[in-house]
Order: sequence, then structure tokens, then C-alpha cells
Amino acid sequence: MSQTAAATPEATPFPKGGDQADGAPSGRRWWILAMVGLAQLMVVLDATIVNIALPTAQADLGFSDGSRTWIVTAYSLAFGSLLLLGGRIADLFGRKPAFLVGVSGFAVASAIAGAATNFEVLVTGRALQGLFGALLAPAALSLLTTTFTDAKERAKAFGIFGAIAGSGAAVGLLLGGLLTEYLNWRWTLCVNLIIAVVAIVGGWLLLERTERDRGAKLDIPGTVLVTAGLFGIVYGFSNAESHDWSSPLSWGFLAAGTALLAVFAGWQTRAAHPLLPLRVLLDRNRGAAFAALLVASAGMFGVFLFLTYYLQLTLGFSAIQTGLAFLPMVATLMVSATMSTTFLLSFVGPKIVVPLGMALGAVGLFWLTTLGLDSSYAANVLPPLLVTGLGIGLVMAPSMSVGTSGVATEDAGVASAALNTMQQIGGSIGTPLLNTLAASAATSYLVGRNPADKLVQAQAAMDSYTTAFMWSALLFAAGALITALLFRRGIATADPDAAPTVHM
Repeated sequence: MSQTAAATPEATPFPKGGDQADGAPSGRRWWILAMVGLAQLMVVLDATIVNIALPTAQADLGFSDGSRTWIVTAYSLAFGSLLLLGGRIADLFGRKPAFLVGVSGFAVASAIAGAATNFEVLVTGRALQGLFGALLAPAALSLLTTTFTDAKERAKAFGIFGAIAGSGAAVGLLLGGLLTEYLNWRWTLCVNLIIAVVAIVGGWLLLERTERDRGAKLDIPGTVLVTAGLFGIVYGFSNAESHDWSSPLSWGFLAAGTALLAVFAGWQTRAAHPLLPLRVLLDRNRGAAFAALLVASAGMFGVFLFLTYYLQLTLGFSAIQTGLAFLPMVATLMVSATMSTTFLLSFVGPKIVVPLGMALGAVGLFWLTTLGLDSSYAANVLPPLLVTGLGIGLVMAPSMSVGTSGVATEDAGVASAALNTMQQIGGSIGTPLLNTLAASAATSYLVGRNPADKLVQAQAAMDSYTTAFMWSALLFAAGALITALLFRRGIATADPDAAPTVHM
């Protein structure tokens, strides 16, 4: 792994500010992984679990089609724009309290949204979910970073965690369908209460709290700049779905967000207590890992979003059948994620593993472009889905492992937040971009044809899906090239000028 010195349990004591004593029994560390993984699953589930329930919730609460997008946007805006702040809070005030407050707040927000009697309360609950998720997600990943420092244990832990992060969206589709069909839409939100109780009890009993560094301060100007900048980026791309790209609500917010992030980057070179220390970004492998997660997250929506449309609207699958259809991909993703961090990274390094995963993802998505109106799941959907899952697993888990390896304990939270931010921004870019391209393909197909013809409508939709798959494949292909160029050769080691190695 990317550590310059072997990390042995008896080497040195846990650095000040850490949250887990290195002398803790190995069994305790795996219980921590189970608890952290459960909390992470709760966060990633909410990216898709509510989507399937939206039509039912809309009918129940009576809000418009235009308002429906805000149920998703409210969560992504709060989550994406506050991640770096949440990561730095975990570093400054302790990962245990940040984790417990994040889980508890997420549960309360889920209860508010699940009990909503009108649109306003539902949106408020979703925004609060995003706010507390921005505290919970980086705290969970940084806990993993500071708990597992032995190379072999860390590889297994990040393989499991990466599998959870990569498959959570597909699991959310399945669980959302089950809960909506057999209970009601409110359970897609209230199910978080059950998960949260287990995570809170586990966190309280397993994690150790240590004294915070009283001299550490929060970078207020940096916080304002990056929060506003990320808000502008996420909001701009979100508006592109409902407005034209030429609308000021799209390009205006994107331009403002980009400018604010540029000012933030400049400020971080002068700030006494930077929110995102540049030493976290200086490592070449770490930067490559961030880029990999950004590109893969953008491309993954071609699988989850448009294949869901195809299965339900073209092949006539129910919500539950659609969720079940993704399970084979989840299985291959989990296997490849675990194998890649446990074996492949230590033998060939990320320069081969991650580009290979990107290439497999591109192959699987290009394969999906061959789907037609008369295709079958077993013969035409399942094979490319398995290849895509294999590829995503080879990208997600190794990138998370390399992206947090070698980071000093006091920077673990913000480094984890940066990884989560890359995923969130990638998703925010991928969704409107692919939606726009798909809609343009459908419109182009209808030119000169009878739009009232059912067959013409079906083929137009088919063209939109295959276009989205093609562009997703191109994103993965570009990711293969980018990561092959950026990652260093051989087994990952930290740059001497990057964040120092975590010694436990």
C-alpha cells in the first residue's frame, strides 16, 4: 500500500487526535468496519432508494412534476457543498463525536422526511439528510483510515468498504422497490432509523474518544468559499436537467462555482489553518485516485439510471424485478473490489488495476449499446452488466484505498471528504449530462417520423438509452487513459512532499 514504512501495532502510539487505539484487538477493528460500513450504506442508499418511491410520494402529497426534482436536489446540494467542512470538523473535534452526531442527525432528518405531510417538510428533511450525511460520510471513511493501518488488514477493509460504496446505488433500487411495493414510500426514509440505531450503539461502544487539539482552528473564509463554490457547481448541473444549458441558472452558477473554487485554492496557500491543506493533494497517486472517483461516478449513472429505464419501460420489469436484475452486478462488484485491494494492488499497483477497471467498465457499457426492443435480460443485459460490475469494483475500492493511504491522522477526515466530494461532483455532472444527451438523441430520432406511433416512441426511447450508454462508456474510456497516465508505476508509495505517512 502507499505507506513509506511498515505499520505495526507495537511501533508507536496512536498520534494525538486519533480516535482508535492501535492496541485494540483485531476483532474489535472488524466490528468497527461492520459498524462504519453500515453507516456508509445508509448514506449511499439514499442516493437512489427514494427515487423509486417518488411517483408514489408525489401522488400522496400532491406536489408537481417540477417540484419532484427538488426531492433529489435538496439532498445532493447539502451533501455535496458541505462535505469538506464535515471532513475538517471530524479532524478538529474528533471522529467519534462527528460520526455519532452525523448518524443521529441523519436518523432524525429521515424521520422528519418520512413523516412529511407536505412537500416543504419532505424537502427540508432531505436537505437535513444531506447536511448530516456530509458530516457522517467523511468521518466514517477517516475512521477506517485511522483504524486499519496494517497493510493486509487495510486492504481487506477497504475492499469491503469500496464494495459497499460502489453497490449502494443498486441496492437502493432493490430496497426502494421492495419497501414501496410491500409497505409504502415513507419506509424508504424511515428504514434509516433501524440502521442508525445499530450504528449509534456500535459507535458508542467501539470507538474511543480522545482529546482534540485546542490550538486547531477552523478556516472560516475557506469554508465559505468552498461551500459556496461546491453549491454553485452542484446547483448548476442540477439546473441543467430542468433548464437549458444556455440558461443563466445553469452556466451562471457553474461559472460562479468554478470561480469561487479557484479563489478557494489560492486562499489555501496562504491560510494559517487551511480547510484543505495542499499537502493532502500533492501526492500524485492520491490525485489520480480523486480523478478516478470523479470520472467513474459520472459514468456509473449510465448503468443505474438508464438501464433502470430500459428494464422498466422497455422490458416491462417491476420495481422489485429491476432491483433484482442489478444483483449479479453487485455480486461481481463486491468480489472484484475485495480482490483488487487484497491481492492486485500489492502485486501490480494502481497503475494497472484502476485503468483495467475503467477499461472493463467501458467494454461493459459499449456492450449495452447493442440492446434493442426485443432483447432479453439473460442473453443481452446480464453479460455486459457482469463486466461493468467487475470494472467498477476494480476502480472504486483501490481508488478509496490509495486516496486515503499515507495521510496524516489530522488530515484523514478532510482527505476522506475530498474523496466523497469527487464522487458527489461526479454524480452531479453525470446525471444532467447524460440526461441531456439522451433527450437530444430521442428528439433527433423523432424528426421526420410520426411521434404518435407507439413503435416510433419506443425506438426513440431506445435511442436515448443507447446514447447514454455510449457516452458513459466514453467517460470510462477517458478514465482509463487519465488514470494510466497519472498513477505512478509499481506498488503505491507516498511522495515525500505529500501528507506524511500514518504511523500506528
